[in-house]
Amino acid sequence: MCANGLATAGLGLALGLALLAGPAGAQTAAPTRDDIVAKLNHFEEAAEVDLPALKQQVMERAKTRIKNDPGPVNRPLIAPELAKLPAFNAQIQFDADTPIIQPASYQTVGRIADALVHASLLPYTFLIVGHVESNSKTREANAILSQRRADAIRDVLVNTFKISTKRLHPIGLGEEQFLDRAKPTSAVNGQLQILTYAKLPEEPRPAATPAPAAKKPAKKR
Repeated sequence: MCANGLATAGLGLALGLALLAGPAGAQTAAPTRDDIVAKLNHFEEAAEVDLPALKQQVMERAKTRIKNDPGPVNRPLIAPELAKLPAFNAQIQFDADTPIIQPASYQTVGRIADALVHASLLPYTFLIVGHVESNSKTREANAILSQRRADAIRDVLVNTFKISTKRLHPIGLGEEQFLDRAKPTSAVNGQLQILTYAKLPEEPRPAATPAPAAKKPAKKR
């Protein structure tokens, strides 16, 4: 098994054990399932976002050295249409410069999983959006890190909590869409977002099998 596979397996095991241990192992207050459901269940319409194209745009913009870059405070949002979607902002703690989730955040990830299987949210798909606050790292490095962190949350939700991969779309926006543009170095800009993205396509119903024709009674001779 590759190093990444071992890390994911170890994380899943640690997460499962921490959740079984209950609140005593939690170091920070986690939101309740109902808190998360209340934030996410007001879906009205899907955002017109091409996710593969957006991922490419994030990396291209993060790599570009623009001479007249307006700076982090005035930098335009790369996907402003995402702001129209129902959102839950999660304070997930990661080890520095890595996608490794700290134990203090295991309970929050578990509550997110609980919310996603709530009856009112089962018909929907979700974006897992990674962000990174402005820091000494390059924008390109932060874009890559935010994608890895979004992928890590998706992997735990799928592998540990058995959420369908069809319902989860991870994307990292790095420094390209600050949650608090006025304070680009604020820790708020490192929060991870869960956004209600779209309705799941309805499964086609199998065609009804026609009832066999009734046999006519034989005529008596």
